[in-house]
Amino acid sequence: MIESMVDANGSMWAGVEYLVPELILVGAASLLILLDLLCRKKEVVAFAGIAGCLAALVTGFTLLGSAAPAVVLNGMFVFDGYGSFFKLLFYLTCIMTICMSLRYLRVERVGFGEYYALLLLSTAGMMFMASAGDLIVLFLGLELMTLSSYVLIGIRRDSLRSNEAAIKYFLLGGFSTAFLLYGVALIYGRTGTTQINEVASILALEAEPGDLTVLLPVVFLVVGFGYKIAAAPFHMWAPDVYEGAPTPITAFLSVGPKVAAFAAVGRVFTVGFDTVPELWTRLIMVLAVLSISVGSILALAQTNVKRMLAYSSIAHAGFALLGLIAGGPGGLTSMMVYLAIYGLMNLGAFAVVIALRREGVQGETLSDFEGLAKAHPVTSVLMLIFMFSLVGIPPTAGFVGKFAVFAAVIRAGYTPLAVIGVVFSVVSAFFYLRVVILMYMREPESEEPLSTSLPLNLVLAATVAAIIVLGVYPSPLLDFAQSALTGWEQALPQPVGGPLQENYGLFELLFIYSN
Repeated sequence: MIESMVDANGSMWAGVEYLVPELILVGAASLLILLDLLCRKKEVVAFAGIAGCLAALVTGFTLLGSAAPAVVLNGMFVFDGYGSFFKLLFYLTCIMTICMSLRYLRVERVGFGEYYALLLLSTAGMMFMASAGDLIVLFLGLELMTLSSYVLIGIRRDSLRSNEAAIKYFLLGGFSTAFLLYGVALIYGRTGTTQINEVASILALEAEPGDLTVLLPVVFLVVGFGYKIAAAPFHMWAPDVYEGAPTPITAFLSVGPKVAAFAAVGRVFTVGFDTVPELWTRLIMVLAVLSISVGSILALAQTNVKRMLAYSSIAHAGFALLGLIAGGPGGLTSMMVYLAIYGLMNLGAFAVVIALRREGVQGETLSDFEGLAKAHPVTSVLMLIFMFSLVGIPPTAGFVGKFAVFAAVIRAGYTPLAVIGVVFSVVSAFFYLRVVILMYMREPESEEPLSTSLPLNLVLAATVAAIIVLGVYPSPLLDFAQSALTGWEQALPQPVGGPLQENYGLFELLFIYSN
């Protein structure tokens, strides 16, 4: 069993050392605000933010290597491989966003040092969500993440698009948070607790099939989380917010908060509601099918690349949900692998959009990609790889991600879902490959050189290298995701029922592919 860290006197503060990475980020964010007052060069603030992320990363994985999984602070915080896997994605997302922001903010003439502090605070909120053992802690992490995001979206105060996006995200974000909080309140009223493990134990003893007192809070939670991951039909905010937000923040939103919400969904539903899978599996199934279909179809009509990638992210949320539906360690691992790969290829695609941003050119419309292969051949090859990976064409990492979730749902007996996913993957190829056609089959309107920067080039190099390497040899990522779930069953209450069963067959197929 996962150890409950309570000292001999019963102090709830025993085991607080497991929160050191989160505290480092919050402390670093506070120091960045002070540093902004003392230093006129915003690049110094940015690099200090990267240093804070790296310090938290090293500390977190040092703890993971030297300590067993544990539940601390009276069950409110869970320190385990599952949370650490997602935290690594958050660190990388934050660091890459800072690297992409340096040049972009200079071009946009935005000089707010608190920008980097807010990125770190938002990342800290995501980390609390990934390790929340209590629904109240999950809610607090969610609020820290979203409140910081509201300001980041509207950081360009002189931009009407940015202001509009911030207001829309604020209004709909508050609306979705109300749904989520109401669901938490109903769960507390039904079980008398907000701790996820205790909720599962009580429902295992008391809940009956079709129990409306459990179904109602599940519906509210699904709606609340559906907004956070931009799953259809709760996706209406995503295209406008992605288009209006500064492009580095769009990249950040498309990966960080979405992955954090998936981390919370995985823990809440496969642990807290593990014994009543029939009450949430069908709801998630509907969200997955709608997200894949709506995202793929509506992306066809977009001429703005950021809006196209917004609808793309909606479809990818549906694909990731397939792993949750499959259940079991195999299903969860496929979801984790898919989200890691999705984050890399999405950050890379947005980095190319940022590279095209220069004086007089937004780099956001499809016309800005015309003739890119002739004017900037290296940049066009990078975008080609990212587009192929988003489609799921081998040997890119995108193929591994989709293969993982399709194999998981087929083994779980949901073959029609895999068929739907394959069909809409073909549909999505049209709008992704349209970008490739424009780059390679049109003449450029201008051959003006791109003014990239070393940090931005490092992001492009890192993401494209990861996509190629993981596409050819995915075993390290698969092994890491599998090992992250070590002890997952021990975190569950006993007796255990529901969808968590042995489901490792898909990895044998992936190992064959990788070798």
